[in-house]
Amino acid sequence: MQRWRGLEDVPGDWGRSVVTIGSYDGVHRGHQLIMGRAVQRARELGLPAVVVTFDPHPSEVVRPGTHPPLLSAHHRRAELVEALGVDALLILPFTSEFSKLSPSEFIRSVLVEGLHAKLVVEGPNFRFGHKAAGDVEFLSALGLKYDYDLEVVDLFVRGEAGGGEPFSSSLTRRLVAEGDVEGAAEVLGRPHRVEGVVVRGAQRGRELGYPTANVETLPHTAIPADGVYAGWLHVDGEAMPAAISVGTNPTFDGTARTVEAYAIDRVGLDLYGLHVAVDFLAYLRGMEKFDTIDALLERMADDVKRSRELVEAAEPTA
Repeated sequence: MQRWRGLEDVPGDWGRSVVTIGSYDGVHRGHQLIMGRAVQRARELGLPAVVVTFDPHPSEVVRPGTHPPLLSAHHRRAELVEALGVDALLILPFTSEFSKLSPSEFIRSVLVEGLHAKLVVEGPNFRFGHKAAGDVEFLSALGLKYDYDLEVVDLFVRGEAGGGEPFSSSLTRRLVAEGDVEGAAEVLGRPHRVEGVVVRGAQRGRELGYPTANVETLPHTAIPADGVYAGWLHVDGEAMPAAISVGTNPTFDGTARTVEAYAIDRVGLDLYGLHVAVDFLAYLRGMEKFDTIDALLERMADDVKRSRELVEAAEPTA
């Protein structure tokens, strides 16, 4: 998959293409449906499929300080997009100047002059241009002028448990924030993941016999609610079963919120300074303050046992 940053990176001899545009944070099942349809139509037309996204998130530029919690790091998003068969990923730097492009200017500069779109594939709620004034009706209307077609793909709808909500990034963020990582996985089509570098913490886990990787997460990461989870710790391509703690370590009167993962049955791991990923499979319990170390150790042993059982019954993601 070709990766471009900015329209100036698009090859000068780039021909017609099938394009889809969006923030696409998380590349959830609704996004997968749209991109999958774009790839399918591109193959039928004998053209490349291009996904266009933005950095930073548009809300941070339009309304500074409102950057939503991110469901996927940029490199992870690129991996997920590539796995869907997309031929090129264009990341547009979202600046204040770019945000002021009118819908018609956006279409002309990005879709027409930049990518020579033959077909545009979008979800029904796609908005674009200054103050999000453009919609799919406007996009379709300008297709007559600029010689491209538009196909609108309906999004999946989550079942009755989710109130019939369409799969969306906002729904996923809410589920993650609530600690419902199983619900989030239903929307994403895979476990929710956080990433970062392993840093030195208080090392209490090591002293207690459960050495953990203290993950310094990337900025704006969507972190699950405080509690204990079962999942995987990904290191150098290996997925290790893990018991994961999110919170402030109330037993030790902690104040800093951390993500710590204990790699089950692994001894002597030295992960300091490594970039790792943590996948959340299931919520086990809320964060608790224990009166004694023995009570804490008893509960930790149970957490590890339950985590091992849950992970062994599941399939890890790459």
